[in-house]
Amino acid sequence: MSVVFTRVDDRLGAFALRTLEPEADAPLLHGWVTHPKAAFWLMQDADEAQVIEEYRRIAAHPHHDAYLGLWRGEPAFLAERYDPARVELVGLYDAQPGDVGMHFLCAPAGDPVHGFTRAVITTVMAWLFADPATERVVVEPDVRNTAVHALNAAVGFAVVGPIAKPEKDALLSVCTRAQFQAAARPAADPASATRTEGAPA
Repeated sequence: MSVVFTRVDDRLGAFALRTLEPEADAPLLHGWVTHPKAAFWLMQDADEAQVIEEYRRIAAHPHHDAYLGLWRGEPAFLAERYDPARVELVGLYDAQPGDVGMHFLCAPAGDPVHGFTRAVITTVMAWLFADPATERVVVEPDVRNTAVHALNAAVGFAVVGPIAKPEKDALLSVCTRAQFQAAARPAADPASATRTEGAPA
């Protein structure tokens, strides 16, 4: 396990991303992806073996990666990076050089932490844009996932429009480096800063 990115949030402290190990991390991930608040992750009925199989598949994929997110040194979220021209969105949108796809999932928690989800997505976006080859981040959350739509907008995403995927109707949205940097300047909107437990993007 190796840490690939770190960021210190002004209010919530240290965040980090490390490589995910399917076998070792599966018991933890199983509880996250099957939690009722993670319904949009589409793994509600998965058993632990299926979680291992899914993240082994991702680990072996040349255009898809998964990482475990840490908050103050403890596992707190999941992040995936993929090439949307080769995974998830093949033939479904106008792919451009430098596009990077992203999913994230916050771990379920008993007590919401003000600003947590905003800090998580900001960390994930900062990590993706730390690669100079990244020009845009592309997301395709379920059209019904209004909490994540608001969160995406808060960090700079612009809606392209709905697209039909085999597993869901999705709302395609993109965020350029400039849009992300502009969105990061103002103070967080309290209405969009409360942790949305288990909300995937």
